[in-house]
Amino acid sequence: MGFSEIDILQIEEKGLSSKEVERQIKLFEKGNIKVDIQKAATPGNGIFVYSESEKKDLIAHYENKIIHLNPLKFVPASGAATRMFKALHNFTDEFDPEQESLRAYLDRKEDASLQRFFESIESLPFYDQALKLTREKYSSFNDKSKDQQQLLLVKTMLYEDGLNLTNLPKGLVPFHSYKDRIATAFEEHLYGASKYLNVNGLTRLHFTVAHGDKDKFEKEFETIKERVEKATNTQFEISFSYQDPKTDTIAVDNDNEPFRDEEGHIFFRPGGHGALIENLNNQDADLIFIKNIDNVVVEENLEEVLAYKKMLGGKLLQLQEQIFSYLSQLDAGNNSETKLDEIAHFIEKELSVELTTSFNKFTGEEKTQYLCRKLDKPLRVCGMVMNEGEPGGGPFLVKDETGEVTLQIIEGAQIDKDNMEQLKILNNSTHFNPVDIVCGIYNWKKEKYDLHQYVDERMSFIAHKTKDGKPLKALERPGLWNGGMAFWNTVFVEVPVSTFNPVKTVADLLKPNHRTK
Repeated sequence: MGFSEIDILQIEEKGLSSKEVERQIKLFEKGNIKVDIQKAATPGNGIFVYSESEKKDLIAHYENKIIHLNPLKFVPASGAATRMFKALHNFTDEFDPEQESLRAYLDRKEDASLQRFFESIESLPFYDQALKLTREKYSSFNDKSKDQQQLLLVKTMLYEDGLNLTNLPKGLVPFHSYKDRIATAFEEHLYGASKYLNVNGLTRLHFTVAHGDKDKFEKEFETIKERVEKATNTQFEISFSYQDPKTDTIAVDNDNEPFRDEEGHIFFRPGGHGALIENLNNQDADLIFIKNIDNVVVEENLEEVLAYKKMLGGKLLQLQEQIFSYLSQLDAGNNSETKLDEIAHFIEKELSVELTTSFNKFTGEEKTQYLCRKLDKPLRVCGMVMNEGEPGGGPFLVKDETGEVTLQIIEGAQIDKDNMEQLKILNNSTHFNPVDIVCGIYNWKKEKYDLHQYVDERMSFIAHKTKDGKPLKALERPGLWNGGMAFWNTVFVEVPVSTFNPVKTVADLLKPNHRTK
């Protein structure tokens, strides 16, 4: 494919090369690659389930080790609150109190979360502020009907001349109401992190944010800093990053030719959350906890969540110590048949990796090299929740193109639902991914892995979009915890559904784990 000099200049300004863009275009030509799931990961077969005493041991191991380490919490926080308020946008556009009652509108929409919103609107953390502002804006507010008041109140919550909630980053939307304050999701992440990442009075967090939002987060931090640091007896080191423009991907038309905008320029799009592997790769920490910005709870419900955080961290540190010990022993020449068999058993039992069928035919040196390759990778321990109808990717044992079977987090869109066997495996899965992950990104020599080397680029995903009224095909990079970590060593551990409390719609703020007593 030939690019003009102007095209090449534009590509290079993105930090890309023509070769990389051509590689991306070939992915469009291949189309979405469906994964080959062998079975769902389940308790005892890919998912570890720990007793109360085992959990306590892992927590104790974490607490004993963390004081000598440099941990970090990594929070993807670039999402806007727009989707959270989608049903309310539809309401302000569609509802006319002169034509129908609110009750009739809600019955017509048959939206349970919208009904819950209006039934408990006074319990929302921003209700009092919205009501005060609405009364100031509309002098005749008290003279209007209840339905008219509800419409004005929602408009005040959403739009720029009011609280402007819909245009905030989701992390800065008021989530929880306490007697002495209103807390955002951002503040709750700070408070929670201080309870398990505080080392010598310092807690470190990194947030990936949208361009234009960093100043908003920094302003919020300055506002709450004194209060939160006093409440937690902790100092916070907060850092931010954006999605790097060089992780943007080219869009193509239906003929897989570069899509061009109205000025004739090649059109690039952000590469999805999988592009954040670049941001993660730039972090410097002994272990990194990953959790989405909207998955928080009120303080009184935090204890159980923290216990499982420490359990996952303890599991990672325990595994990492054993892996580092084995690699050190192999490097020192301790590769007796007994030792090699011990390591092979560990890899199969603890990492759920099926060794090649020809392993027993290898020479001692070949076994040593093979086992080193299996052990010497970034490590992640992922919490998995029993499936109760919540959306999310799931844990599966997946066969790759070489025939190797490994544990992977797979999204539904990656599975061939036209294949009845694959669909049966999907339907029989028992757990889903809540994005509750702890990562080890250093090798046994204390050198950082280059995380780009462990991405399965074939797992890019093609989506159909439009621009300027014209259809295009967009390329999303392999998801951060899907193809983005495909070649890591992976361990799944069951955690309770009480640790998973995302806020997808505003009505989710009315659920028990988001409300104080």
